[in-house]
Amino acid sequence: MPQAVLALGSNISPAKENIDRAVEALSALGTVKEVAPYIVSKPEGFAEQADFVNTVLILSTPYRPLPLLKKLKELERRLGRTPTFKNGPRVIDLDILFYDDQVVFEDDAQYPLFVPHPRLHEREFVLKPLSYILADYVHPKLGKPVYRLYRELMKKKGKPDCRIL
Repeated sequence: MPQAVLALGSNISPAKENIDRAVEALSALGTVKEVAPYIVSKPEGFAEQADFVNTVLILSTPYRPLPLLKKLKELERRLGRTPTFKNGPRVIDLDILFYDDQVVFEDDAQYPLFVPHPRLHEREFVLKPLSYILADYVHPKLGKPVYRLYRELMKKKGKPDCRIL
């Protein structure tokens, strides 16, 4: 069965419990194989909001990438996410980072899909937890393992913005 790597984030209280509920609910879409440690991160884009709780997980799923994305968006709504503004606060955010070793682009009008996630290599809050469960996984477009992407990002940033919860 294909494996999807998903990113989860929340910054509306109780953020950790929101992530816990999402992890549990994701079992309806397949088998949750492994969950990375939760981290706390500063918000990006819009700083005037609470810190985020983030993690990543591996989901073994029968769903192809675009149907999976639609199921994730439906799950976000069921867990209480309501539209706000770009980079605004959210009860839950679910993103597909990787889908097996595939490179996917689906120009769906409602949910355009890019896999691997186009900005994951720029995000400490993704790479840090990802490095705990898939350090040696090679990014299918960039050709580098996760641990190297994380190390390169941290060298560029200088100091970490995330910590283990």
